[in-house]
Amino acid sequence: MKDLMGRAIWDYYHNENPEDLQTETSISELDELPVDYLFRGFEEMNAIEQKALRLSKGKILDIGAGAGSHALYLQNERNLDVTALDISPKSIEVCKLRGIKKTICENILDFSGETFDTILLLMNGTGIFESLSKIDTYLQKLYALLNDKGQILIDSTDILYMFDRDEDGGIYIPAGGYYGELDYVVHYKGESEEPITWLYLDFNTLKNAAQHNGFAIERIMKDEDSYLAKLIKV
Repeated sequence: MKDLMGRAIWDYYHNENPEDLQTETSISELDELPVDYLFRGFEEMNAIEQKALRLSKGKILDIGAGAGSHALYLQNERNLDVTALDISPKSIEVCKLRGIKKTICENILDFSGETFDTILLLMNGTGIFESLSKIDTYLQKLYALLNDKGQILIDSTDILYMFDRDEDGGIYIPAGGYYGELDYVVHYKGESEEPITWLYLDFNTLKNAAQHNGFAIERIMKDEDSYLAKLIKV
């Protein structure tokens, strides 16, 4: 991993000629991701993020923390015990520089030793599950990291709307896999990461997987094709 996302975050924080990130998927063209978006405050966050942060309680693990904006709000504005976790070394360094007290640079599947009351997975949190075949692995890991009655707050988008339709309303979905499994590539300053598999989940598919792995699940809110779900350890 070249840690291009982390480099962009680092450059922006240190004002070292930052540029916008570019992202693309196997079903979409190149898209700009302004780096300052990753540093936005609570009032600039979307309704799903704001709802998730308001529902967060107890000891919290923020997975995929990036520049740390969610964790900073919980720590500084709500005075909660929050740990920011990301696989990006430079992102975690910036989290520390921004004042986040607890940080971990590790893949969530390799992390252990603590349990939490709330686990946050935001900005298409289901993405880290990679593929349908790995959902159980991730959910079982998250289950083990939760205290009794602990909650996971996770968002995603049903991307069915991105596929073409025929005159009768039928949708052209590629054969050979779940339509939400995409190859995802990040570009920064002329360099490209190796493609990763990124998973967008419709709610019913997440619901079935969650229940299969011992969670109760509720869709907390819906915003067009995106949603926020709460999974409770039971």
